[in-house]
Amino acid sequence: MPELPEVETVRRGLQPAMEGARIERVEQRRPDLRFPLPPRFTKRLEGRTIRSLGRRAKYLIVHLDADPVLICHLGMSGSFRIETQTSSDTPGDFHYERSKSAAHDHVVFHLRRPDGSASRVVFNDPRRFGFMLFADEGGLDSHPILAGLGVEPTGNAFDGAMLNRMLAGRQALLKAALLDQRLIAGLGNIYVCEALWRARLSPLRKAGSIASKSKPSTDRTERLADAIRTVIAEAVEAGGSSLRDHIQADGSLGYFQHSFNVYDREGEPCRHEDCTGTVGRIVQSGRSTFYCRSCQR
Repeated sequence: MPELPEVETVRRGLQPAMEGARIERVEQRRPDLRFPLPPRFTKRLEGRTIRSLGRRAKYLIVHLDADPVLICHLGMSGSFRIETQTSSDTPGDFHYERSKSAAHDHVVFHLRRPDGSASRVVFNDPRRFGFMLFADEGGLDSHPILAGLGVEPTGNAFDGAMLNRMLAGRQALLKAALLDQRLIAGLGNIYVCEALWRARLSPLRKAGSIASKSKPSTDRTERLADAIRTVIAEAVEAGGSSLRDHIQADGSLGYFQHSFNVYDREGEPCRHEDCTGTVGRIVQSGRSTFYCRSCQR
């Protein structure tokens, strides 16, 4: 499942093609993705101008010059492809390769920019776990998909003190608490593993064990908040760099997984310089957790 950095990379990659463009036509090639596409899906989008592209957690938010707002989720295998007369790009920085088979092109946006240039933005999703929904601009924050989401881990407000308040007294395992989208929006399995490794905290700890009810924050919550912010920022930067540095005909990008320190590295030496341990793998709630038993306590 794409995580916050991947979705942010997609958003930045789509911006030049979509922001300010007019949606001249929409091809809806099937009635549903994970959910049925909204009634009058094409008619409500055609003729609208895309004002801006936003992101909330793992959701892309397409703001138009009038209602509705379009909420998009990539699911497990979804991607957007930008096509012009001379090129084809798949914006994003994914752990697994995205499909480019036209058989899985389900929604096509035909766009025209103010300078007259035309492009197509194609949503491809082999497994059809992605979705597109409508919302009203004024009620966006209360939409059922977005209403229960927690704090974004990228803003200045997210710090050790905030994390301390979130986790104090919680009996859930630390990794499970960090994956709870009601607490922190957009964090997923890969970057939780990476952040816990950087902060040298075990995923098997109780969440409340790193927090304090009597102090604003602890050394552990400060370390973990800093690690979360850092790993997200580096992932977004890596994705942005790959968008700037490549433009290849097949739409491939540099993959941030080459910089993973612990995720998917079972049996390899821990990369902390003062540690002689080995990366292990366990399964928590059906998901693989990678961590160093020696230095993550």
